[in-house]
Amino acid sequence: MSVIGKDLIDEVKEFGVKATLAQRADDLFTRATAGLSWNDVRGILRGDAPPKPNPRVYPHTEAFWFHIRPSFYHEAVTTLYPTFRLGYLSALFFAIEIITGIFLMVFYTPSPERAYANMIDIMTNVPFGTFMRNLHRLGAELMVIIVTLHMWRTFATGSYKKPRQFTWFTGVMLLIMTMFLSFSGYLLPWDQLAFWAVTIGTSMADAAPLVGPQVNLLLRGAPDIGAGGLLRFYLFHVLLFPAIGIVFLSVHYYKVVRFGISLPPHMEKVGDDTARKVRPEQRVPFLPDIATNEIMYAAVATGLLALSCVTWYAGAPFETHSNPQITPLHTVAPWYFYWLQGLIKIPHIIPFLPESLAIPLDKFVAGLGLTPKTLWGIVIPPIIIVGLFAIPYLDPNPSRRYKDRKIALGIGIVFELLILYLSLGGIPTGVPATGFGYVGANPPVEVGQEFIPDEGESLVKAIPYDQLPPGTYKITGDPAIANAPQLNAVIKDIYMLMEEKKDVRDPLGRVLDREADGTVVISNLQTNVRRFTINISYTDDQGIPQLFTKDAYIHADSGYAK
Repeated sequence: MSVIGKDLIDEVKEFGVKATLAQRADDLFTRATAGLSWNDVRGILRGDAPPKPNPRVYPHTEAFWFHIRPSFYHEAVTTLYPTFRLGYLSALFFAIEIITGIFLMVFYTPSPERAYANMIDIMTNVPFGTFMRNLHRLGAELMVIIVTLHMWRTFATGSYKKPRQFTWFTGVMLLIMTMFLSFSGYLLPWDQLAFWAVTIGTSMADAAPLVGPQVNLLLRGAPDIGAGGLLRFYLFHVLLFPAIGIVFLSVHYYKVVRFGISLPPHMEKVGDDTARKVRPEQRVPFLPDIATNEIMYAAVATGLLALSCVTWYAGAPFETHSNPQITPLHTVAPWYFYWLQGLIKIPHIIPFLPESLAIPLDKFVAGLGLTPKTLWGIVIPPIIIVGLFAIPYLDPNPSRRYKDRKIALGIGIVFELLILYLSLGGIPTGVPATGFGYVGANPPVEVGQEFIPDEGESLVKAIPYDQLPPGTYKITGDPAIANAPQLNAVIKDIYMLMEEKKDVRDPLGRVLDREADGTVVISNLQTNVRRFTINISYTDDQGIPQLFTKDAYIHADSGYAK
């Protein structure tokens, strides 16, 4: 300390107090920026040309964060094409998920007794709790989309070819981790939507030969999802998958810096890779050009995400408390696993054979221990994943140019169309054109589900409480209930859907009989609570009269009406 004090006193004597303090402050600033003085930063902000030797490369050799970024880029990759900044946006949304996730962790307990109450507390009592949950939920779903698009862009431009095979491998791992991260977080709200979506997702593993029941039990922690399953998914979500993701993201970034961002395909000779061979006149420095560009992208992306979370996505899905005794109609896995659910719905070992051949073949193969569900739901998905890993080694074509890769690009497009088709088949309504995957209920039940779904908001719940006068009203195309325009509109919509069900058969051939009719009954259940009942009288396929009834309960202060 005496030496430091003596040096300080000597500097004050020689240069004065003001100059000494300014120099000491600049030295501290230079240490904080890993080599950039205040004047260097001012020059960057003003857009001045760097001096020689260029001090702006020091942070890339001395600092932790900048060390994983190259000091310059090829000018060809600084525009929107060919990267579309999808890789950067993937990392940005991963960071957003970590920040918002830590915020939510503070107020959350992974226990069936506390989880649902914690979620309500976050959305009602925690300052900005709903906003942060919306950011986390929407950010997770956008991250799945962006990472998928980034992978497709990499495939389309042939950027997986030598020397970037391992970079592609880490990218596939990051895509898998992204989906697992989102899926593991799906259960944490502990509502009906989460509980049954994860129940369906984990039950897919049960069809695996030999180890299926054990894997299912390992994931759930019990025969049914409960305290053990919730704790497992919580630890997967906040520890295991983020840790794996950070490791592979670090390796991925290192490889990108090591080999450079691949140039647009037309700029390189066939079989040549010149991303790292950048002539001085083609170099764009990271500071300030790329850094300011990325700050702009981050600001716009974060701003649009925040704006979405206070407008059209102001309420992330949150349903009633989980109930293992009641399975909501039309429950599905998370949307990014629709394709997997569609695979499980494939009815035959070879789906395009005539029924006369497909059914005997199914019976023969079943005798060998292989069913369509096992083949398409358990065997095929791992083969698809292994195929993604192996793409750089299965494609011998050295060219990255689009005109030379018609077969690879064609296969990629067909693959994406199949994923889209299977995803449509994974939802209850199935594929509109072919009916593949349709699992709808009887027409009256579908009418009830449309207007009074088991979970979530609905047109019925959106009717203002003062427009629900108690009484019995016939379902017609021209209801005339006084002072209840929204109630009239809903009854008319019910009538129109019933008429459609009478005219159009569903993919299973079922239709509502022509004589079917119905009523809406509104009754006072208790103070400030009214029951809305849909009654549909119809005749089933066996000619037996039936009555379908479904209720909704609406509180005066429910807040559904906008």
